[in-house]
Amino acid sequence: MNISNQLVLPCGATLPNRICKAAMTEGLADKFDQPTEALNRLYQTWSEGGAGLLISGNIMVDRRYLERAGNVVIEQGSNINLIKQWTQSATLNGNHFWAQISHPGRQCPRMVNLHPVSPSDVQLDMIGNFGKPTPLLETEIEQIIERFATTARIAKEGGFTGVQIHSAHGYLLSQFLSPITNKRTDIWGGSIENRARLLLAVVRAVRDAVGPAFPIAVKLNSSDFQKGGFSHEDSVKVARWLQEVGIDLLEVSGGTYEKTKFLTTEEEDDVRESTKHREAFFLEYAETMREAVGDLPLMVTGGFRTLEVMNEALEQNKTDMIGLGRPFCLVPDFPNKLLNNQTKSLPKPESKLVLGKGKLSGNSSNSLIRAINTQGQAGYFYYQIYRLAAGKLPKDNLGVFSSFYKHLSRDWYKSIARKLA
Repeated sequence: MNISNQLVLPCGATLPNRICKAAMTEGLADKFDQPTEALNRLYQTWSEGGAGLLISGNIMVDRRYLERAGNVVIEQGSNINLIKQWTQSATLNGNHFWAQISHPGRQCPRMVNLHPVSPSDVQLDMIGNFGKPTPLLETEIEQIIERFATTARIAKEGGFTGVQIHSAHGYLLSQFLSPITNKRTDIWGGSIENRARLLLAVVRAVRDAVGPAFPIAVKLNSSDFQKGGFSHEDSVKVARWLQEVGIDLLEVSGGTYEKTKFLTTEEEDDVRESTKHREAFFLEYAETMREAVGDLPLMVTGGFRTLEVMNEALEQNKTDMIGLGRPFCLVPDFPNKLLNNQTKSLPKPESKLVLGKGKLSGNSSNSLIRAINTQGQAGYFYYQIYRLAAGKLPKDNLGVFSSFYKHLSRDWYKSIARKLA
């Protein structure tokens, strides 16, 4: 078993190889939340790069609530022609292109909406960037289920070949799963059965909307890595229930905005195992998932950088798909290079993307320092995405602070343009 093998999903669809571009927020929609030529150009580049599966960044189900300005929104069919142009560009190489559909919940920035929604009124405290959320009414929860189904249906009509429901990284469905953010006492809170109710209802509604032969994936935290949060034991239970309701692929991830396991710096990830073991830091969680879900296809995303470890993970049946993100920003055609044995390893610039060590590191006790490190690191890769979308080559001589500044400036500009539209 290796990265070149096809993967047949439970619904019958076939992925041409085992490499996936995992979802990364692009921020390239126009001020009306529509797909753009920049998105078309970016995804054509990635399609030609050779991955068997591309997953879009956050496609939002409700224009009132975005993860950031620049998200594409699909809540009605008025932009269907623009969606078709995007999906045609993104599937030129015979690969799959799936829409990651999402609702940010309390992780909607103030620049987008001062009054986000969430299962409870637990505010996200990150340098004042997020408002205090309003707890959702039960009627609003039912509307959100319908919105996910509608977005999935339109995505299918627009040429996407599958959807991924985002229930990780602290977004709305993940907020319902976590006891930290879900303090409800009704049928949507309390036990893990109740906290998982919304996610399972969304999956069922999406399946009804797209039919039995259309791939549905779920991105699920292996853990929130926070005391009192969504635990790994909870995650394994939810994984079993997702298999029972008929999903086709489960992506194993982890962390939230507050505990960004999915945005680690080299220093933060310096655990006491071998370099090879650390390379893919969710593999150990995927192993227990495998025991729980049997032959449900799994995808592990986060940290893969060498062909050896990728093929080893596949051969040992720890995962069925190799999910990667950041390498696509720097070497967009690396899948072809790996598949053709032209390279055996991928770049990892994270070690230089920190303000410094100790008090200046990503582990700093100062929340502003931590934010500059994590958002600056993310901003570095966003900058490469913008260059690729403009038809330019990546540019790696950018420091963490300048990346942080460019990221905030661009998001501020896009937020203002959107409000004035």
